[in-house]
Amino acid sequence: MVTVVLLTISNLFMTIAWYGHLRYKHVDLWRVIVISWMIAFVEYCFQVPANRWGHAQFSAAQLKTIQEIITLVVFCGFSILVLKEPLKWNYLVGFGLIAAAGFFVFKKW
Repeated sequence: MVTVVLLTISNLFMTIAWYGHLRYKHVDLWRVIVISWMIAFVEYCFQVPANRWGHAQFSAAQLKTIQEIITLVVFCGFSILVLKEPLKWNYLVGFGLIAAAGFFVFKKW
């Protein structure tokens, strides 16, 4: 559970670093890059321990799958709340298919 919480916090910072600047297109690109890297540093402070500690319980592929699913959930909320962009049905279907991949990664075969 700690791994999922840390990855969720990490993804909040990652999403802000990667997409938050889209609301500030008037800011010079070099400034946005520097600010994004500063935010990404905080993201890494959560992501690295999440993967290090999580690897005791999950495989690397499982960790990556968890991270991708969390990323999509966080991005959906960010897209609606911050970027004010609607989620179209085809986006949701595509994201759902990626999330469904979790079934295959975590199923004991």
